[in-house]
Amino acid sequence: RRFPTVEIRAETFNGSTHVPVPSDSAFLKALLFELRLIDDHIFVEHRDTCTRINHSSVYSVRTEGGDLWPVLAFQKSGLIYACLPLVEETLEPRPPLLTVSGLSQGLALLLGIVDYISPSRKNEAEMNAKIGQLRNLLIQACPLGTPLNTNIRSLNSSFDDIQEMPTDENQPAWRSNTYKGKPQVNVCITEKVKCMQYDKRDVVDTWQVYGAVNCKCDIEGSAPNVTLSLNLPTNGPPLQDIVVHHCVTSVDPAMLMSSSAEPLDDSVYNGPYKFPFIPPSDSFNLCYYTSQVPVPPILGCYQLIEEGSQLKITINLKLHESIKNSFEYCEARIPFFNRGPIAQLEYKVSYGQLDLSREKSLLVWVIGQKFPKSLEVSLTGTVSFGAAGKEHPTDYVCTGNTAYVKLYFRIPDFTLTGCYVDQHSIQIFVPGKPKITASRELISSDYYIWNSKAPAPMVYKTLF
Repeated sequence: RRFPTVEIRAETFNGSTHVPVPSDSAFLKALLFELRLIDDHIFVEHRDTCTRINHSSVYSVRTEGGDLWPVLAFQKSGLIYACLPLVEETLEPRPPLLTVSGLSQGLALLLGIVDYISPSRKNEAEMNAKIGQLRNLLIQACPLGTPLNTNIRSLNSSFDDIQEMPTDENQPAWRSNTYKGKPQVNVCITEKVKCMQYDKRDVVDTWQVYGAVNCKCDIEGSAPNVTLSLNLPTNGPPLQDIVVHHCVTSVDPAMLMSSSAEPLDDSVYNGPYKFPFIPPSDSFNLCYYTSQVPVPPILGCYQLIEEGSQLKITINLKLHESIKNSFEYCEARIPFFNRGPIAQLEYKVSYGQLDLSREKSLLVWVIGQKFPKSLEVSLTGTVSFGAAGKEHPTDYVCTGNTAYVKLYFRIPDFTLTGCYVDQHSIQIFVPGKPKITASRELISSDYYIWNSKAPAPMVYKTLF
């Protein structure tokens, strides 16, 4: 979709330096080129130089009329989602990304489209039908180029069902209907931890924490005001890279300026993080954040050595003492790539149980809901294989002894940062005493422990 009103505003802000948006086909070709989806075998200096490393999904797309920036684009399940947010200031020099409010609005809109389309990605006919309805839905979600409702799934696909605009002039467009009943607020903090561990002196282990605060506010009134605070324990790592939902009415600028790209210092903002907002009618993510926590929750060591036709494996896992020892589930999966089915397995586990997958190419070590009192568990064993078939997993990265253990776990009522919602700090300016439910959880995401006896892909923290 194109919005002439937005393009006119962009031209007003930038005058002679304005870069017009090219035709759809020209823009698509330029975007695919920038994303290295075409001509990726050709070295192009402005795109492929080592001095230019993308730290986000924001690109500068080169067109005949000049460089279009900021183009927000990412791939998900075989589709590319992209938009060109308006920067409400001059582009020379380029402003910091955190100051461009259109980026967070554009990201929220694209994530709303992802949420709408993704459930149908395995059914091509259903997905094509949904994509065909997108134009009508975007007229409602983004009528003049400004996102008013990023929850695309909550919108109606036909114009016949569109509700009339609210008669109450104070009701924001993102509150599509009004709630009747006892007021209640549900808040859930979900933190995901990514990790790469190598157990090598010359290689740095890396880990990252990503958080999202999901809210569902069933409150009467056309424009109820809610204030929610996120708190950290004493000496807790500060929240960084905070992106807020567009329904947030005001926020301390210092909160938004804390970036993981900058080294931490004593002046960094460490809360409490207050968010006054007028909630949408449906469930929504109030904010996203990252944090630099000092240690990963589970430290591991994986050693895999080939001896003749057998593989000897040793795995040690240790739960850090600061982590709540109460899991909904915790398991380690040990895949064996580019080999045949497991024909013989001898093993010893200090805790939990070991299962062999049906296709006999994956060991699943079920640790369960608690680590033992020592907080350490170990697995040793020898594995031999039969003849390889087409159905067995292959991997171009994991060849030879290059292999990994991947951890899967969920810890309810716990966050790695210690971030929590104080129920007593939630202010709701409506009559009646609302029921408030607050929960939190820590979930593993791409949590790898690489074989220390073989080379592994390296992920280093970027140096600035």
